[in-house]
Amino acid sequence: MKMTPLLSGCILWLGLMPAASAAPSDETVAQDRARALDAIQVFQKSLKSELMKAMAKGGPAAAVTVCNEKAPGIAEALAHEKGLRIGRTSLKLRNPNNAPDMWEKSVLEDFEHKRANGDPIAMLEAALVKGQTYRFMKAIPTQGLCTVCHGAAVNPKLYKTIKALYPEDKAVGFRAGDIRGAFTVTIPLEEKPAQD
Repeated sequence: MKMTPLLSGCILWLGLMPAASAAPSDETVAQDRARALDAIQVFQKSLKSELMKAMAKGGPAAAVTVCNEKAPGIAEALAHEKGLRIGRTSLKLRNPNNAPDMWEKSVLEDFEHKRANGDPIAMLEAALVKGQTYRFMKAIPTQGLCTVCHGAAVNPKLYKTIKALYPEDKAVGFRAGDIRGAFTVTIPLEEKPAQD
């Protein structure tokens, strides 16, 4: 069969195109899930430790200040140390800088649906591999202590402090056992050469 110049040119052009990146293996995805869970555990433990110290020294108002001033720094230090991005998001935000993107919002809505159908909050998680990025979310259950600053009956004096730090606050009205929001982690996947 004789090749036309057009067909010959297309084949040459296709041969010059870079090979598509190989999809990450199940092992890589499992490793990234473990990395995400580890980062969440460290973030949660560090933040809780700072909050408990602040509560002991200055009560709930001091804890709100810790969330405002120290939580972003804890997340940033952890991100730098572990080579990923980590944060928190919610459908009812306190800090507008933590607003969910489209995927995060759909995951949070799905978490709410699953909780309403009886799924335990501690088991709610989601993952997405897109391009060379692994994304992971894990639901945050509202605990009794959380309701001091996030409940339906926040002390008016405390709420004045909250509104001073977070003028657009919508993160109230939660009860113990609600989904407060979710941890969200983004991990760049290592570039691996495509297999022939």
